Amino acid sequence: MNTLLPCLELNNPDPTTIPEYSIIWLHGLGADGHDFEPIVDELNLSLAIRFIFPHAPEIPVSINNGMIMPAWYDIQSAQINLMPDQHGIKKSSTEIIKLIEREIKRGIKSENIILAGFSQGGAIALHTGLRYEKPLGGIMALSTYLPLEDTLETEKNVSNQHTSIMLAHGLHDQVVPYQLAENTHTILKKNNYPVELHHYPMEHSVCAEEITDISNWIKQRFS
Repeated sequence: MNTLLPCLELNNPDPTTIPEYSIIWLHGLGADGHDFEPIVDELNLSLAIRFIFPHAPEIPVSINNGMIMPAWYDIQSAQINLMPDQHGIKKSSTEIIKLIEREIKRGIKSENIILAGFSQGGAIALHTGLRYEKPLGGIMALSTYLPLEDTLETEKNVSNQHTSIMLAHGLHDQVVPYQLAENTHTILKKNNYPVELHHYPMEHSVCAEEITDISNWIKQRFS
């Protein structure tokens, strides 16, 4: 049976809206799909968008002493880009592709789908979007980094070579250091992706200025 991850779905600007676009937005470690639910209203978008907030499966997380919690993949080192959980990353990517394909079956063109995520969710958004076989409307990665960067050269898909990528990060982030955002930006530029990096005087969080930038970026992608 081709089961899908459980998701929270919200139609913007109201529940009766027939969506023309979709944004699949992945939460961070230990959170769930409700984490970014409030951002729908904060973005103040008039576009007909279906927001999809999937819930990650609950798995043991090594860095948290094996505690079981919602996670897109395991983290084994305090330096989160080291000792990557390749199996977990690829498994979550497969699950997100299923959600993208469902949106296409619902009548949303792939070019009208944005893949977004925060922290761990942003890592999965980047990994999945760069390898996906159909062109997406955009990839948004907040307070995160590019996982499995060594495999990008051989696994990237030409379909998303020209897909706009937004990176946003706090300068004082102690969970995912800002240097990882800069490294991600450098790698993506080296691979000729249209990527922009926004930074803010904050820690591992989201701020009002960032929300404004996200809103403007979405409007540009869906104009």
